Amino acid sequence: MTILETSPPETWKVPGFRFATTACGIKANQRTDLLLVAMDPATSVAGVFTRNQVVAAPVTLCRQRLSQGQGRALIVNSGNANVANGPQGMQAALALTRTVAQHLAIPEETVFIASTGVIGEHFPVDRPLAALPELTRNLSDQTPWLQAAQAIMTTDAHPKLVMEHFHVEDQPVHVLGIAKGAGMIHPNMATMLSFIFTDAIVPHSILQRLLTHAVNHTFNRAIVDGDTSTNDTVLTFASGQGGVTIDATNPTTMTLFAAALESVCGRLARMIVADGEGATKFVTIEVTGATTRAEARTIAATVAKSPLVKTAFAGSDPNWGRILAAVGYAGVPLQVDRIDIFLDQVQIVAGGIRAPGYQEADGAAVMAQKEITVRINLGMGREQDTVWTCDLTHGYITINADYRS
Repeated sequence: MTILETSPPETWKVPGFRFATTACGIKANQRTDLLLVAMDPATSVAGVFTRNQVVAAPVTLCRQRLSQGQGRALIVNSGNANVANGPQGMQAALALTRTVAQHLAIPEETVFIASTGVIGEHFPVDRPLAALPELTRNLSDQTPWLQAAQAIMTTDAHPKLVMEHFHVEDQPVHVLGIAKGAGMIHPNMATMLSFIFTDAIVPHSILQRLLTHAVNHTFNRAIVDGDTSTNDTVLTFASGQGGVTIDATNPTTMTLFAAALESVCGRLARMIVADGEGATKFVTIEVTGATTRAEARTIAATVAKSPLVKTAFAGSDPNWGRILAAVGYAGVPLQVDRIDIFLDQVQIVAGGIRAPGYQEADGAAVMAQKEITVRINLGMGREQDTVWTCDLTHGYITINADYRS
């Protein structure tokens, strides 16, 4: 079994990785905004990226480099997305990765890059370039991972990091992840960066397959506002320094690693939703009784994105008609007279109408909770899926209206 790490994050270590952070001046007020991670020579890499057709230069560059399967460094900035900057944006990304490669004496194509922040603003590449000598000197495997999580934040209220481990014949395997994201969160992913580090030996092809599966079952279930970002990036690096090999020759070990990877991704995804801009409630939308899993996901996502449903959560208003209406406009064939809906254990809809005996006070009590589960049974099949979302409050408007000020 895999074990969630409960010791203080300051003590977490993953062999094969050194990193450093600094404030290079992209963000105002000397807030930390640059992260550099250096990796041991045998490190493999896998990645999953945004499906938005407008993409950041770093996303394009990472996609180009992913197929060679090796990662030796990662450079991440926050405060500027480096999107819609034309050729200059790609030139800036290339300049950064080239300079990192020179400082670390590694092949340039093994340097990966990510950016997050305001879209469409000139990327001040001179600032991170000027900070690279200091970052390189400060690289250490003793730097607390919390600093790495803080360096990639934008509108996040809290840093996000988690680690799990398991043992194979007394040898530990560590899987540590950091993430940022609070707005523009929608499946296929969103303004979400996540970087996962393990000391296992995992061939690129296997790591890619396992990461793609994990992302689809975790990050792609997270919805804050329905906007899909230009910069979504999930990268996983496997240093191999722990000595445990993950491959088809040992299915049990592969299963353990896949479970740890998916668990780390899932915990990070839920942290992102819980930290949604202005959010006060974490909401799970479970759809069962669907004809296909894809249809279950579509309905769950439609309910999760509905502004009327999300504001009802914010106001603790058990307005079940809004939930039923969202199910109805999801574009999935339905037999409405079979639909049942519950708020936690309180049935609010039975056979497509108000449940007999339903009391508004019971629904309101559930809606007042900080964590709510909406269970929707379509009564048509055996497939199911789940989406995580949050409420929509005045805080979301305030954060986004003032984002560039």
